[in-house]
Amino acid sequence: MATALPTTDRLDRLAEKHRSTLDQALATIRTRAYWSPHPEHPKAYGEGGSLDAAAGLAAHQAVLNTRFELDQPGTDGWTGGEVSPYGPELGIEYPHADIDVLLPAMRAGMGAWRDAGAETRALVCLEILSRISARTHEFAHAVMHTSGQAFMMAFQAGGPHAQDRGLEAVAYAYEEQTRTPAGRADWSKPQGKRDPLELSKEFTPVGRGIALMIGCNTFPTWNGYPGLFASLATGNPVLVKPHPRAVLPLALTVSVAREVLAESGFDPNLVALAVERPGEGIAKTLAVRPEVRIIDYTGSTEFGDWLEANARQAQVYTEKAGVNTVLVDSTDNYKGMLANLAFSLSLYSGQMCTTPQNLLIPRDGITTDQGPKSYDEVVADLAASVGGLLGDDARANGLLGALVNPDVKARLEAAAGLGEVALASREVVNPDFPDAVVRTPVIVKLDGSKPDAQAAYFSECFGPVSFAVSVDSTADALELLRRTVREKGAMTVGAYTTSAETERAVEEVCLEESAQLSLNLTGGVYVNQTAAFSDFHGSGGNPAANAALCDGAFVSNRFRVVEVRRQA
Repeated sequence: MATALPTTDRLDRLAEKHRSTLDQALATIRTRAYWSPHPEHPKAYGEGGSLDAAAGLAAHQAVLNTRFELDQPGTDGWTGGEVSPYGPELGIEYPHADIDVLLPAMRAGMGAWRDAGAETRALVCLEILSRISARTHEFAHAVMHTSGQAFMMAFQAGGPHAQDRGLEAVAYAYEEQTRTPAGRADWSKPQGKRDPLELSKEFTPVGRGIALMIGCNTFPTWNGYPGLFASLATGNPVLVKPHPRAVLPLALTVSVAREVLAESGFDPNLVALAVERPGEGIAKTLAVRPEVRIIDYTGSTEFGDWLEANARQAQVYTEKAGVNTVLVDSTDNYKGMLANLAFSLSLYSGQMCTTPQNLLIPRDGITTDQGPKSYDEVVADLAASVGGLLGDDARANGLLGALVNPDVKARLEAAAGLGEVALASREVVNPDFPDAVVRTPVIVKLDGSKPDAQAAYFSECFGPVSFAVSVDSTADALELLRRTVREKGAMTVGAYTTSAETERAVEEVCLEESAQLSLNLTGGVYVNQTAAFSDFHGSGGNPAANAALCDGAFVSNRFRVVEVRRQA
């Protein structure tokens, strides 16, 4: 049964609390300036209070080894089994859903959610994000112990940065829905001497149906929130299907969303959780259900391609694998270039969809502010820079985190056999979590002209693996870059050059192949980081992803505008 519409008092309170934030988000997606309402620093959440670090850790520990109650319809058992990449078992059991019961229950609240209108939906979504933000310390531990991110990265990327991406999606959703006038529009067509033709028209944004959000292991909130909030804000119920190794952050999200929806007078079943039993593989089953009309997915190319080919009843948004490339032609800040690249290769053990993999370097070397550098010198100096950055184990643990699963470790170990090792990976001991698998990156030298080398660098090797690929010239590097993006896709492209001609050529490749480009980064901004409201994550124009986070296209096809005409 649909829930009654919320009272005017509830709506007024939501508007008073969040309307200014929504307005600022709408302004910022137009200016692309820096802005965030979610603090990045842990101390911003208060010390000695209910939001601080101690409270967050206590809240995280309280949920371990318990049953995570959600009071969802159709619960037919319990399942779990998450093990932290840092070693401990989480011991949490989650409700397992009978989909035949849960899906109809989710649809029951759509009418009231639709009739509430775009502004109310946006304000409710902002209240959800606000309550998640208040629990950022707790969410940080959940992200850390399911993804393997180091705590500070889990705090920032899994907390405020993810919340920013969710808010950004709400802003785009609101903007797209309000392009058409809300309420009644009078239409009058002159007929000369006869009376005009007159109609009264109403236009209502209508959600497509149930949205399925398929979560990923490495960034469950950062990659999950854009689709979740874009779908919810456009009138769709959202079924969250977490990765089986990263359930907790999204289960917490679902719990908060259900709480806010109920308090706001809506059906809490507009957001629900679908956790799979070991080996069950429910994503394929859910993806082709007729009730599911939208799918958001981050993960392997193989399953993303399957979704695009088989979930024909749904609008499918995928972020898949790509081969991210950096072209090194020349630099006027050699030390800064090396430091920037070293950090980019090391952050979260390269387990980011934006981490550079292939470094294209002319075999005759490059020009720098420190004089000419040969290919071998560039690679050796980069290896030394990475080694220096990660030489201290405490710093290394803070940057690397832990390997998220055994597959990453296997790829890392196999990479050493693909070519000449310029920087060997080493094991790092984490004194707080001795069972964590922590490894520094490996850099492998490959001759770009050899077929066996091409087989290695022309496919994604997800994890702390980079290939220093020697090429005959910058022109050859440009052609290899073009071919890589066109055939394999790329979430990011980087380039270093002091030549205006080369810079224009790299830009042209990226414009033609729809790849996001970063030029000559030598400071504290890195190619594998993007800022909500300003940077587009992916483009939707190459094989790595069919959508961008976020733009109008990411939200506009999640709803349709239905018109009702009446004789005036």
